[in-house]
Amino acid sequence: MRKKINVPSTLLIMIGSVFVLFPLYMVIIIAVKSPQQMADSILAIPSKFHFENFSNAIKQTNFFHAFKNSAIISFFAVVLTILTNSMVAYAIARGMKRSKFFKALYYYFIAAMFIPFPIIMLPIVKQTSFFHMDNPVGLVVLYVVYGMAFNTMLYVGYIKSIPYELEEAASIDGASQWTTYWKVIFPMLKPMNATVGILTCLWAWNDFMLPLLILNDQKNNTLPLVQYVFQSEFGTDFNLAFSSYLMAMLPMIIVYIFAQKYIIGGVTRGSIK
Repeated sequence: MRKKINVPSTLLIMIGSVFVLFPLYMVIIIAVKSPQQMADSILAIPSKFHFENFSNAIKQTNFFHAFKNSAIISFFAVVLTILTNSMVAYAIARGMKRSKFFKALYYYFIAAMFIPFPIIMLPIVKQTSFFHMDNPVGLVVLYVVYGMAFNTMLYVGYIKSIPYELEEAASIDGASQWTTYWKVIFPMLKPMNATVGILTCLWAWNDFMLPLLILNDQKNNTLPLVQYVFQSEFGTDFNLAFSSYLMAMLPMIIVYIFAQKYIIGGVTRGSIK
């Protein structure tokens, strides 16, 4: 029997695809146009592609230096987030049944998700400056701390689905709590580790606000910050700007294409288990 086509769902998917793909089309088209071609028709495919926009954008932004800064910050943010957040969530998930303190601690972390960033923005700037953390190291620490609320919620939901009998068996064999975590629990967290790692990488790579507030030395600027050079008081060089935007977002597009199944699967497992 032929499957019936769900017309409303198909229309919604088509409309959603347009809203997603059209901005990407605009970025690519404007990135390879000259200002005159863009003035003639902003939507039309250019008769001549100006690939020199990419080389000019690289020179103006010192692109590869900023790329290195973003890569280093994103890498350490991902690694430290997975290591620390998973351990915190493990302690909370296993302690919630034994003590009300861990249950209260869990809700304390969850409550942090509802605090608007502008409220704590100024105190954070002053604290990082006071402790001399207005640098990439301080930025990585903030990514780890600010992501803890959401990541703890995901990890706790997933860890609860892991049978406690596995830990009891490891304990009978003489494994300590630390050994049990690293040899038994942590390998089983691979799907959730992938989800948290990818989401953290996307956030740290694309973030503009925290680097703008925290970093006080231009040599530490990340890609979102150096792209601000194309905007001036009198206008914006859209062609070079969009060329730079395209190069900056290309790595994350590739990451998301290959890793989207882990994001969707991990979030689903953490929410229902």
